[in-house]
Amino acid sequence: MPVRSGWLTPTGQTRQHTRLTHIGATTPVNPLASRSGILPGSYDGRSRVGGLWMASSGPMTATVYHGRAVVQGTNADGAYPVALDQDMAVTFGDGDPLNPRIDLVVLRVHDHDADTQGRYEAVVEIVKGEAKAAPVAPAAPARSLVLFSVKVKAGASAGNGGIDWAGGASTDLRTTLVAAGGILPVYNNAGVPGSYPGQYQDNDNAHFLQRWDGTAWVAYPKEIGGIAPSGTLTTGSYPGQYRDSGGQLQRWNNNAWTAYQPPVEVETSGTGATPAAGWTLVGFAGRRTRGVATVSVTVSRSGADLTATTAGNISPDELVCTLPAGWRPSFAYEASGTDFYGQGAFTFSPDGNVHVRTWSANGVLTAGRSIRITATYVL
Repeated sequence: MPVRSGWLTPTGQTRQHTRLTHIGATTPVNPLASRSGILPGSYDGRSRVGGLWMASSGPMTATVYHGRAVVQGTNADGAYPVALDQDMAVTFGDGDPLNPRIDLVVLRVHDHDADTQGRYEAVVEIVKGEAKAAPVAPAAPARSLVLFSVKVKAGASAGNGGIDWAGGASTDLRTTLVAAGGILPVYNNAGVPGSYPGQYQDNDNAHFLQRWDGTAWVAYPKEIGGIAPSGTLTTGSYPGQYRDSGGQLQRWNNNAWTAYQPPVEVETSGTGATPAAGWTLVGFAGRRTRGVATVSVTVSRSGADLTATTAGNISPDELVCTLPAGWRPSFAYEASGTDFYGQGAFTFSPDGNVHVRTWSANGVLTAGRSIRITATYVL
């Protein structure tokens, strides 16, 4: 038998049975009873529950895949650990000629000591529903864990297309459980009440950790360093705690929530500018923050003197230097510069080139005089 249950059969329990079913997972519902459920986990770690999955394998058949679970009987029965160590096929009966029905696929424990039916075994079986115009699922038998419901349409059979698997005939009803004290990964059981205040579950649909407060599951937002979601905290727990308040980040200062002002990040640089022919670079200084830069370039003429016209033009525009990458404006920017004998207009281009365009009327850019050019612009 591929379905095994620990401490069920009067004889014949092997060490393999014991290893397969010794899972130690019971999420309590009261001092004596546990939830029924499947142990979470999957081969690739991407799914919450991989065990006891079911997929169609034919018009009227499906395969239930291996996995481990706990099936709770009555309080007096205790919890039955169960393992399906091989994939197994299940076959559904043909549909009613007139009406659809809903069947259940269950993991069920037959225990003669509890049900007096003469059987000691765990099985995967189908509980057949009643055919109706508006069918409902049948009640699950005692000592069983529902895995899936399957809608069997009227007239379904292997010869006429069978169950509408592609149309969503099956519904996953598996639930999870973990050992006492463990954080339960919610799967089809988000609304199941907790067992004790301080119990935790990870609600995949709501995307946060929840704590049972004795009457309801409430979001647990304030693990150390975490930002509490909007609407969950009215008073902070410690200075330096943060919360989202309607889209604004706030910090608890031990008395009140205050709007968080992030520190201003400032970068500076003193290298990277290169002089053009006929010029010497005396110095470069840049300071930028939040996409705005202030740049100061100091150059001196090393080539022949340049003399401005009576109108102050330098023709053609003279390349002075090139700014380093990361310090160049997003569009052409006009700046001013001076050597304290005269002053003029300079163009900062997106390619980093800095040109002198005008100078004081009839003024001379003479070798040896330092010209400081300063600009502030959006990078």
